[in-house]
Amino acid sequence: MEHPSYRPWDYYHGDHELKSDLDLIASGLFSHGDTNLFRPLTDHLIHRDPFMVLADYRAYLECQDRISEVYDRPAEWDRMSILNVARMGRFSSDRSVREYAERIWNIVPQPLEA
Repeated sequence: MEHPSYRPWDYYHGDHELKSDLDLIASGLFSHGDTNLFRPLTDHLIHRDPFMVLADYRAYLECQDRISEVYDRPAEWDRMSILNVARMGRFSSDRSVREYAERIWNIVPQPLEA
């Protein structure tokens, strides 16, 4: 569900680095000069962006900077990595998808016919 007051266009024009990055993707640099290949993606982000990716862009970059700083200190990185894995608990992609389907979409699994 899209947030009614969220306007990705404002983020696009309000952050020079974000705008430059999206414009670079749209330029064809990553698609052998094909400026249409990623156009649906960039247009969708700039005009709709239902997952608010552009709103999270700056926070994502700041987090990546913090990660890079710690990565340069191997002992601290190792400790944090081990603790992260130890604290994540039980994880199963099947369970996660099933719970998401039930709790968010209110649907139940259907058996597959062979």
